[in-house]
Order: sequence, then structure tokens, then C-alpha cells
Amino acid sequence: MPDISMLSELIAAFVTLFVIIDPVGLVPVFLVLTQDTSTAHRRGMAIRACITSFLILTAFALLGEKLLGIFGIHMPAFRISGGTLLFLIALEMLFERRGKKRNERAEQVHQELEHEDDEIVAGSKIPSDAKPPQAATGPHTGTVASTSTTVAPGQTPASKPAQTAPHDEDDHEDVSIFPMSIPFLAGPGSIATVMLLMGKYQDNIVMQTGVIGVVGLVMVCALVMFLLSGLVAKRLSPTVATVISRLLGMILAALAIQFIIDGIKQAFF
Repeated sequence: MPDISMLSELIAAFVTLFVIIDPVGLVPVFLVLTQDTSTAHRRGMAIRACITSFLILTAFALLGEKLLGIFGIHMPAFRISGGTLLFLIALEMLFERRGKKRNERAEQVHQELEHEDDEIVAGSKIPSDAKPPQAATGPHTGTVASTSTTVAPGQTPASKPAQTAPHDEDDHEDVSIFPMSIPFLAGPGSIATVMLLMGKYQDNIVMQTGVIGVVGLVMVCALVMFLLSGLVAKRLSPTVATVISRLLGMILAALAIQFIIDGIKQAFF
């Protein structure tokens, strides 16, 4: 059973990763990317995005340090650079720039997906400038006889081809991998955080296992937020969201500075 010190370390790791991924701040992004879709489609996108992100972060947690070794990068240098990256993210949270960037990117991706859908629908329609079938003049009567369709006695004329049906459930764009998983859930910040935490406990298998468990717990929190995105968006006012973002930004800034200090100590002392 883990002692108090290990539990406090895991709580700190959870807070760091939760702040970096920011599931609460991703709720508006998820709503924008999945609007005009059914509840089943949103549920599928949320589950797939969280599972994919967990696998990506776990892969970097287990293989990230070996990957750095291939390029000759040691953990002290990565701690300093990773801490600097986290500090810049904290500054964006403090000055409310991160949420605006996410929302703008979500809107841009949503517009691009809608534009692709419009092109597909337009391409499936019959061109408006297509020439109709030529009419022929009867040899004896001098009247115009239609050559397009022949209707037998007692039958009704065939109806016109139906317009292209609206997109059904399978035609909605898959936003679970991009952009929900990469870069929102498993972006550079979260990848760097996981690798920093694994490097911090590189000689403690129990704590490294705990870090992977923390990744899974954060993804469960993100999944719950996405499944309840409509309720969260209604209940969470912009003022409360701003206050929470700035408080978490302050905590993240302090943790980032600590990573930088640990890297400097390990490199020079």
C-alpha cells in the first residue's frame, strides 16, 4: 500500500497533467466539432479520442526516454526544455490566450470539415449545365415527340430522381484522432509532462506505474466531461471558467519552474 509521500507525489502528478490537458477547457471545443450530430456519434468520438490519447501518452511514457537517447538528449536537458514549455503554457492560461487559440482552431477545423462535406455533396449532384435529351419531330403529324421516357398505357410517369439525401450517421466526420486526440488531448505539453514524470521516477517502478494510472484517470475525467459536455457548458459560466483557468495556470507555472530547477541541479551540480 503506498505511503503518504507516494500518494502526495501522485496527486501532484495528476494535478500537473490535468492542468496541461485541461478537460474543462476542451468542452467548448468538443461541442463545436460535434455540433449537429447525434448523441451516439458524440459518445463514440469521445470514447475513441480518450482511448487513443491514453495509448499515445502511454507509449511516450514507456519509450520516450529511449527515443531521446537515440538523438543524444539527456533527461536534464529535457527537463529544462520541458519545464520551459510548461511555463509558456501556464502564461497563456494566466492571460486567457490558450482557450481563445483552442476555440479558434476548433472553429477553423469545423469550417474545413463542413467545406469538404459541401464539396462531396456538390460533386454527387447532376451538373446543372447538362443538356436535356433532344426532342424529335414525328414524320407524319409534325408534332414534337419526346424521346426521354416512354409510358405504357395504364402506367404513371416515372418520378424525377430524388435529391441527394442528407448525411446519415456514418457520414459525419471523424474528429476523434484529429484534432481531439492530437493535438488537444495528447499534444506536446501532455507528452512532455508524461515523459518528465516518468524520468523523475525512473528508478521506481511503482511510481512509474502510478504515473500511467494517473494518465488513465485524467482520460476518464476528460471522457466524463465530453459525455456531459452539454450540461457542463450550460452550468459553467465564463467567469467561473476564467477563474479556474487562472488558478490552474498559477499552479502549473510553479510546477514548471520546479522542473527547470531540477534539471539545472541534475545538469550542473
